[in-house]
Amino acid sequence: MLLQLLATHPEAIGPIVRQTPPWVWGLFAALLALGLSQLRARSASLTRVAALPAAMALFSVFGTWSALGHSPHAAAAALSGLIAAAAAFALMAQRRSTARFDPVQRRYRLPGSALPLLLILGIFLVKYGVGVELAMAPQQANDAAFALTVAGLYGSFTGLFMGRAWGLVRLALPARVAGEVG
Repeated sequence: MLLQLLATHPEAIGPIVRQTPPWVWGLFAALLALGLSQLRARSASLTRVAALPAAMALFSVFGTWSALGHSPHAAAAALSGLIAAAAAFALMAQRRSTARFDPVQRRYRLPGSALPLLLILGIFLVKYGVGVELAMAPQQANDAAFALTVAGLYGSFTGLFMGRAWGLVRLALPARVAGEVG
């Protein structure tokens, strides 16, 4: 409904943006800054490398729950999200990371990447779009296709983040262990 509205009445974007609570724009600015920081090469600990994917996974789970927790399709949506997360995780976990792990310092050398920025913006835009959609038409949460699509999108983002993180964690594992589990 939201995409259809914006496609046929692009002038509706102004009122939608104006009615968005200010804290949402603060969150957007913080997430944008976090994503932009990922564009430059840096050094990070395992804890730091794991924090962003964990936070974004929680944001995705919260987004799914807040949108669909009371939907009659919540269980199917949760399954859809898990399947999407598993598929996206498998896709990302196969990739070879260009990062390097220094076992002496226990730190990663991470090249700059636009991928975290794109994933962060994707999760934010889904959360924002779903929030606007449900504010305009709360009955959408009762629509199976809507519920499965939303959960699938959130699950995909979670899986991509976690798969990327697993690729980094694998770098820190001893070669024998990494080969067995990777």
